[in-house]
Amino acid sequence: MTDASRLPRALLPFTSGQYRLLTIALAASLVSAGAWIVSAVWQVVQLGGTPIDLSFVAVGSSLGLVLAVLFGGVAADRIPQRRILLAVEIVRGAGFAIAGLLAATGLIEVWHIAVISFVLGVADGFFYPAYSAWLPAILPAEQLLAANGVEGVLRPAAMNAVGPALASALIAMQGPWLAFIVVAGLQVVAASVLGMMRTTAVRRDLDETPVHPFRQTFIDLRDGFAYLLRTKWLFATLAFAIVLVFLIMGPIEVLLPFAVKDQTGGGAGAFALTLAAFGVGGAVGSLAVASMRLPRRYLTLMILAWGFGCLPLAVIGLTSWLWVMVVALFICGLLFSGAQVVWGTLLQRRVPPAMLGRVSSLDFFVSLALMPVSMAVAGPVGEWIGLAPAFLIAGLASPLLAIATLAFARLGKDELAHPLDIAVDASIVTGPEAAAGFELPVDEPHPRPETSRRIDPEPG
Repeated sequence: MTDASRLPRALLPFTSGQYRLLTIALAASLVSAGAWIVSAVWQVVQLGGTPIDLSFVAVGSSLGLVLAVLFGGVAADRIPQRRILLAVEIVRGAGFAIAGLLAATGLIEVWHIAVISFVLGVADGFFYPAYSAWLPAILPAEQLLAANGVEGVLRPAAMNAVGPALASALIAMQGPWLAFIVVAGLQVVAASVLGMMRTTAVRRDLDETPVHPFRQTFIDLRDGFAYLLRTKWLFATLAFAIVLVFLIMGPIEVLLPFAVKDQTGGGAGAFALTLAAFGVGGAVGSLAVASMRLPRRYLTLMILAWGFGCLPLAVIGLTSWLWVMVVALFICGLLFSGAQVVWGTLLQRRVPPAMLGRVSSLDFFVSLALMPVSMAVAGPVGEWIGLAPAFLIAGLASPLLAIATLAFARLGKDELAHPLDIAVDASIVTGPEAAAGFELPVDEPHPRPETSRRIDPEPG
């Protein structure tokens, strides 16, 4: 039997058999998602599709995700998360299989791919909140940072490297139809592994008063938004994140290809190299954070890593050397993903179990809210003021935004009042705090509750 005390910190979650199974299922799901992206694009190309057709497919996926993610959070707080993930993998597998059959028989059309992409987006909207809410139920609190770091490494490796490479090989052998069938098989693997896992109880006392499910869904959504608005550290961080996404995503997604082409003379391969640098940096940053203890100043370091991690973007519009762009994006990915690992752990440690699904979905929803706007305005802004000023603004405004957030929200005081290097029993929820969360405002003393009740305690 493995001596856990001798394992590196990043590998401690793997001492849990349940976590090992969950990681296998996640890896299979991520590989299939990465392979689908390449296969769907190539199928559209083979059908003679235009960039407008590709946009149609991409919008279908994004629209499904945005429409579903808030309801996915509600479901994750009311339905055992294993059942949600199992249903998601079955739906995804069915979508891939239908695409494969249509493509193999020559019946597939662009609108088929768009509809399937929409369904896959809806499935993803239920997947992320359920996964985030389930992880603290199968691992002890001190291993969550390492587990989130493992996901931070696995996601780019499986989704951005292995999946596309697998799809490319299968398309070269037979065509997109074979890739669709194979990724449907990967979903069978993911569903089978999830089927082997134990169902854990929802860590929440559900209302005893019967309410119509439709009305209850919107009551739960209202409670989630109310918790967000009255929880200062959460609201401040998400407000910071939504502005940061607006500042940087447009330049990275829209202007970077033109910077590579116009300033370095590079083509598609050079652009792919810059994106790979960002992904590799993210994997390294995630692994590094997974190997550490959660920092005492977790909010301060996380916000500063996000803000100053974007500072290298300022040089992209000023350099004509590809290697400088590669190094800049590697540093961005390193700090950005490292901070993201801390953030995921922070949600799982400080948000009460009864709210975790909804808060995770709100986090995902907020992250997406201004991304399309950022991409829409990046092109006109880049043409109006030029690439160099656009990247300069994105790089310099980000650290200033981070400093302002820390100063105005007084997050330093909050993190000192709520240390996470001390184990906290988040399963104890009392009276009105059951809906509001187990943390009260920092400036107020905790009242002595008259009664207390337990929400299904975390195993282990």
